[in-house]
Amino acid sequence: MSTQRKPDERISLLQGTLDVLILRILLFGKQHGQGIARAIHESSDRALLVDHGSLYPALQRLERKRWIEADWGISSNNRKARFYRLTRSGRKQLSRETEKWHLLVEAMGRVLSTDPTRS
Repeated sequence: MSTQRKPDERISLLQGTLDVLILRILLFGKQHGQGIARAIHESSDRALLVDHGSLYPALQRLERKRWIEADWGISSNNRKARFYRLTRSGRKQLSRETEKWHLLVEAMGRVLSTDPTRS
């Protein structure tokens, strides 16, 4: 996963970030791979760009964990595509991961807002 910033300004994402983003997108309904990538890109105000080299291994990993399921269908441009959907266990995992991310963001905010000159 990358961003559209200059190469030296790109945000390095923590492992597992793409998984939770995919689960979140699928919360709103089934979607094919390119649609998932587009939804992440658009919902991040175009800050995150998911490349195929990251997306499809993540989809396979989530499918192996049974957090998502896939069926073949026809995309809006009339092409055969796999459509992914969130499973019940995927919804539970999304809830757990979302809670972890909120805790991480709060903790990072506390650390980053701390004045290092004060003890």
